[in-house]
Amino acid sequence: MENKGRRIAGTLLILLGLAMLGGALGLVLHNMRENNRAAEASQYALARIIETRPELRLPEPTIPPTEGGMEEYVEPVIPDMPTKEIDGWNYIGTLAIPSLELELPVMDDWDMDRLKYSPCVYKGSYYTDDLVICGHNFPSHFSPIKFIEIGAEVTFTNVEGVVYRYIVSNRETVRPMDVDYMIDNQSDKSEKWDLTLFTCNTGGQTRCAVRCIRADG
Repeated sequence: MENKGRRIAGTLLILLGLAMLGGALGLVLHNMRENNRAAEASQYALARIIETRPELRLPEPTIPPTEGGMEEYVEPVIPDMPTKEIDGWNYIGTLAIPSLELELPVMDDWDMDRLKYSPCVYKGSYYTDDLVICGHNFPSHFSPIKFIEIGAEVTFTNVEGVVYRYIVSNRETVRPMDVDYMIDNQSDKSEKWDLTLFTCNTGGQTRCAVRCIRADG
């Protein structure tokens, strides 16, 4: 009787193990399908943006303030970033990281639906040097940025062909609740960031933030 009970318990453990293995396999297949869909969608949008944008050029140089006093100062008007509509979504341009062989379109705003197709603007603008771009932890999207090297080149090209060049200055792990720190473009050590890229680390308990500074400013 005791041996029979052991056999039943052993059989149940085997069945439980097979169920867990099947669940894990299902999750892997689901993630693979999500990644493949994201890759196809982003590459389609990327091609559409590239084929229609004008000849590439560098940003116009910043004009220094006039001399003479505060009465001559005029608060600059920050324009909206131009966009291109593709299949109902608005894109502001393309992000490229040559060392990772990564080039992706970027949408003008974010939510969970948009992130299934493309990295998105989380906050800021390239005009004000405080642009924050978020992306899903898909292998075809932002998962590779967790391995980017300090000093790597990053370029952002807007839909009008203006190319903004950046250099990676820091890569750090940030807790999900530290939103203010994530989007702040200056650290406590007075290191200024002009561009931040971020994604969730595996497991979703922390985020990887890649900080960049302008190389053409």
